[in-house]
Amino acid sequence: MQRRRDNIGGVIVYAVFEVGGQQFRAGLGEKVRVEALPQQIGDQIVLDNVLLVSDAGQVQVGKPTVGGAKVKATVVEQGKGDKIIVFHYRPGGKRHKVKTGHRQNYTWLRVDEIVAE
Repeated sequence: MQRRRDNIGGVIVYAVFEVGGQQFRAGLGEKVRVEALPQQIGDQIVLDNVLLVSDAGQVQVGKPTVGGAKVKATVVEQGKGDKIIVFHYRPGGKRHKVKTGHRQNYTWLRVDEIVAE
């Protein structure tokens, strides 16, 4: 298993946070792909829903969130995912065939700072 090291003297620093109903684990400087957010590229956002913070071996687990903890991130990219083909077919001569596609919007965030008070 590969150990994750961040920029603070080889100390592992990361946070688990929630965006759009999904949980993500990210360290300082890492990029995370989340559901589409309304911010523009270059905007800095503050994520308050932090579930866990690890700093130099000291782990704080929230009940359900860590009080005063924030993750500051910058929007790096907005885009669309790969196309997913959805095909409905009913056998038995019912002549039911429906082919549709879908592309999910996403946002890339770069974690700039993890604040735990």
